[in-house]
Amino acid sequence: MYTYSAAVEVNPAGTEPVLTRAQLWHGLTLKAANPLEFVPGMQECSIVERYDDGFLREVVLRGDRLQERITFFEPMAVRFDRVGVPGWITNTICESTFGMLLMFSFSIAFTGIKEGTQQEQDYGARMRDNYLEAIKTTLSTTRRLVRDGAI
Repeated sequence: MYTYSAAVEVNPAGTEPVLTRAQLWHGLTLKAANPLEFVPGMQECSIVERYDDGFLREVVLRGDRLQERITFFEPMAVRFDRVGVPGWITNTICESTFGMLLMFSFSIAFTGIKEGTQQEQDYGARMRDNYLEAIKTTLSTTRRLVRDGAI
């Protein structure tokens, strides 16, 4: 499985509005339930079943249909477990000497790609870039929703 983790500063100097932990958490829950405006390439999303700690959703991402079991660890993390294929993603709110960070981690097996190969590394790098873009879009969309009074 290809594994990667990185953290993005939530409130870099000059960014407005400054997001609070509660606002960012709200944004992450909205992203989990309806990721279309938070994740570039996300085309469809529907909630299939609800649980006490989350839900099962079906999404279409860049043409691929998949199901994910979403688990909330309020107020810190959201975990997305792929159903039927090995893989998971987490979005975690962290505190650091740099201020609040949004960390994302993922570990995913790529169908049809052998582990440890250059093909896996190349595909993983593209996926890493896509996830980094999704985190940046999540922050900007959450900021816009705060500005608009929706959060």
